[in-house]
Amino acid sequence: MSACPNAVATATATATTVVSAESDPACAAPLEVLGRDVTVPLVTGGEVTYAALDYAASAPALQRVWDDVAAYAPYYGSVHRGAGYLSQLSTDLFENSRTTVADFLGCRPDDQVVFTRSTTDSLNLLAAAIPAGCEVFVFETEHHASLLPWRDARVTYLNAPRTPAQAVQTLERALAERDPYGPALVCVTGASNVTGELWPVKELAAAAHAHGARIVLDAAQLAPHHPVDIAELDVDWVAFSGHKLYAPFGSGVLAGRADWLQDAEPYLAGGGASRKVARRADGGVDVDWHTTAARHEAGSPNVIGVYSIASACKALTEAGFDSLVAREQALVAKVRAGLAEVEQVRVLSLFGDEAPRVGVISFVVEGWNSSHFAAALSAEYGIGVRDGLFCAHPLVRTLLGSDPQEVGECGAPEAEPGALSLNAIRVSFGAGTPDEHVERFVRAVGELVREGAKWNYRTEDGRCVPAV
Repeated sequence: MSACPNAVATATATATTVVSAESDPACAAPLEVLGRDVTVPLVTGGEVTYAALDYAASAPALQRVWDDVAAYAPYYGSVHRGAGYLSQLSTDLFENSRTTVADFLGCRPDDQVVFTRSTTDSLNLLAAAIPAGCEVFVFETEHHASLLPWRDARVTYLNAPRTPAQAVQTLERALAERDPYGPALVCVTGASNVTGELWPVKELAAAAHAHGARIVLDAAQLAPHHPVDIAELDVDWVAFSGHKLYAPFGSGVLAGRADWLQDAEPYLAGGGASRKVARRADGGVDVDWHTTAARHEAGSPNVIGVYSIASACKALTEAGFDSLVAREQALVAKVRAGLAEVEQVRVLSLFGDEAPRVGVISFVVEGWNSSHFAAALSAEYGIGVRDGLFCAHPLVRTLLGSDPQEVGECGAPEAEPGALSLNAIRVSFGAGTPDEHVERFVRAVGELVREGAKWNYRTEDGRCVPAV
């Protein structure tokens, strides 16, 4: 079956547009990813092609990215400080990758692109660079990567809104009460890693700027699914991870305004961040730090990781986000329609059923421990999903009706089959997901609820696993 309908409504951060599949027939085809033909054993016997439906944690690398990296690998060399041919080639590749990422994000002429290890690393870098006395405003709905780095700042945690308009109003009220003369920063997600819902980024940016604050966008879940344009959204910084953008692990990006980054002490002190180092007469050391992105890229950089991000950016751009978004929205509709047919399933949402969202859906099943359900999907159907609190503990607990301040764990230490759980199940997919994978998932959910698991399960190290 084709996932691409005649017309699919797709959401941007601020509006809804209609994408015609007839204008781009390529939208019916998933992009080629590594692992697409991997088979896994089933506890009930036999093997099946693995259905990777945990894209929100890590998307499989695009075949195109892997091929590009393999082609470069023989020419691998240290960057910036080598006189040899391979070093010069690698330096060009590294800096051209910076330009590619800047183009992908719609960076402004004066913006900097800093390469990091991940979204978490990017936001911790920014947290280390904020001016003294900076106030930070964060919704409790954030992933821990954007909820927790602000340890040296005055932080205001905002309650979970129930509509996009309420999110803007909540932020405006909080900003109106702050010291109008001091620096302030708002941190917000573009798409929730729990519900997949798109946040009103452009409106939140306007509210922040109207009150003299800056804003950083956590685009970890947005960038792989949707165009992100820094200038159009009018955000000050964007952070995202390569491993969610169809590139291998170990690389990330912080892109945006240069001034706070230039004024801050280097994130890491060492070679590459320094332009000149000299001994003083008193025995100390004087350091002249770079003012470019190199200021926060000390040490030998992850050249292959950086190149893989650039390759993924090119691949997504060339594939056309209109067709990618159209196809993904058809998969979202298919999953949501299938889950809606199972009375015992409750899909988690902040903004309601009509809210635009990417391919990330979390739910609970009445009468099932979430870890048990996820284990059965894997062991009996070859489907990989995620269960737990998804490194967004306050949000998941709010959605499940428990105390958002209650301490939780990523995982299910109480995961006895049939036991109640405050964890949820998350299915997520994207540009590399075949139709058959989501169709198998929908079928499996219905069968498990109607017929129960075909195998016995037990708890081992906090995980529900097949009993052997």
